[in-house]
Amino acid sequence: MGQQQQQQEAAQDQQLVPPYRPTVISKDVGKPKRVKPLGEGHAAVLRQELMVFLGNCGVIGSGMVISMPSVTLNQLRDQTQDFWLNDDEASWYASFNNMACPLGGLMVSYFMDRIGRKHTILLTNLLGLLGWFLLATSFLHEDRGLIYAQMLVGRALGGIMIGMFVSPVGVYSAEISLPRIRGRLILGTSLGLAGGILLMYCLGYFIRHNIVLISSICCCYQLIATLLVFPMPESPSWLLTKGKEERARQVLRYFRGLPKKDVDIVPEFEAELSHMREVAETSRTTSASESLMQMIHRPEVYKPVLLMTTFFGLQQGCGVVVIIVYAVQIAQQAGVTIDPVLVAVMLGVARITTTFFMSGIFEKWGRKPAGIFSASGMGACMLLLACGAWFPDSVGTWHWLPVACIVAHIVFSTMGMLTLPFFMISEVFPQRARGSASGIAVFFGMILAFIMLKIYPNMQAALGTANLFAFYAFISFLAAGFIGTCVPETKGRTLEELEERWQTGKFARRLTVNNLKDVELHEVFLKK
Repeated sequence: MGQQQQQQEAAQDQQLVPPYRPTVISKDVGKPKRVKPLGEGHAAVLRQELMVFLGNCGVIGSGMVISMPSVTLNQLRDQTQDFWLNDDEASWYASFNNMACPLGGLMVSYFMDRIGRKHTILLTNLLGLLGWFLLATSFLHEDRGLIYAQMLVGRALGGIMIGMFVSPVGVYSAEISLPRIRGRLILGTSLGLAGGILLMYCLGYFIRHNIVLISSICCCYQLIATLLVFPMPESPSWLLTKGKEERARQVLRYFRGLPKKDVDIVPEFEAELSHMREVAETSRTTSASESLMQMIHRPEVYKPVLLMTTFFGLQQGCGVVVIIVYAVQIAQQAGVTIDPVLVAVMLGVARITTTFFMSGIFEKWGRKPAGIFSASGMGACMLLLACGAWFPDSVGTWHWLPVACIVAHIVFSTMGMLTLPFFMISEVFPQRARGSASGIAVFFGMILAFIMLKIYPNMQAALGTANLFAFYAFISFLAAGFIGTCVPETKGRTLEELEERWQTGKFARRLTVNNLKDVELHEVFLKK
């Protein structure tokens, strides 16, 4: 009876289960399409790139401030003009903006966490606009002292703009983007600087001996850049730190390519927003319980501060900024036979072209190899320029050498020494001290930039052109050794790993393929 009952139950089960039919897969069906992560779709990427572009429009004005002396000093030092500057006054005019840059670095660390990323960018543009306005209207005075004083004030405001633009657009880029496109968005600031430098060189090439017209054009451009900030939404990370959760949700949906209204529930979006909320809460708690002086005594804070300050010092000692500011004059001293302003334009083209490829170079080579290669190449270029002056009967007869070396120096510097410190400044500091610590490093770096620019005419007179080039070569090779021995490789490292490296002197673990996606998703919200 038991066996017969089992057979009846088996027959009933077969009636309930449909007959098996093998699934036939057509040969035309390819592999399943890869679904892009939230925030990497076409609409999302376009929105992120557009807002970062609007923010970097003002950075172009900073580049024009940096390179303005290169195209205006010849007019200002021409004694046949009604208004002209002596050597000491000209050196102050060229370097005064760098004296104000450190103040901008400290101001941005104060304002960025208090009024937000967007309003800090807006304030920076307004200061730059005022600086250009003062330069454009300075020659309305008849008194020579008033003209010179107003020019210096305008240059100082431009310097504050430069110091303030070092980090807010980069921080904004990191906070609105995902890791896959974060690198090229952060480099937008370097592209903006390079574009501004090139634009000023072009203005100087087509407009000779008319500083008022050049300043007026720059003033009009800065006004446009200021107006372009208004459409930018605030960073969702900052909004969460201020408790504005609903606004943060709307902004994050915009940057992730989702509809403005919550018509549907997207689990990936909700998880991202929840994580950002946790990070914002942790940041508020830590900031409230620990002062800046307490943080600065921690090894994970003071070690990267010392590292980046030294890095900035070697960057300035290599003559990177000096070459930008005095490009026309250095081309003349190096024996360039073609139009020195045209050489400056060539330098601007070389710089912005190289900057376009820097994101790929940093991600493919890593930070250390790119920095070592950059500093070594810069040293070789400066050494060849010195040899041209030391041996005029042999190396000095190669008329193509000065132009080739100066252009190559710009290319090598852009591949590492010019861009790498600003790239790494958002990576090496822990989140809770990133604003203040980066401001301290930029402060000392800008002071060194001012010193190098101010003493350049004196060094050139005391050492001679050849020995000065040799000095820059020596510092460049010294920088290559420093990068090889002291600068950590941050490629593929999480912020937690870098922080532990400063505490213990070594990395605890290496990033693997298995945890890469989780780490990148976690890391993007720690960028601040």
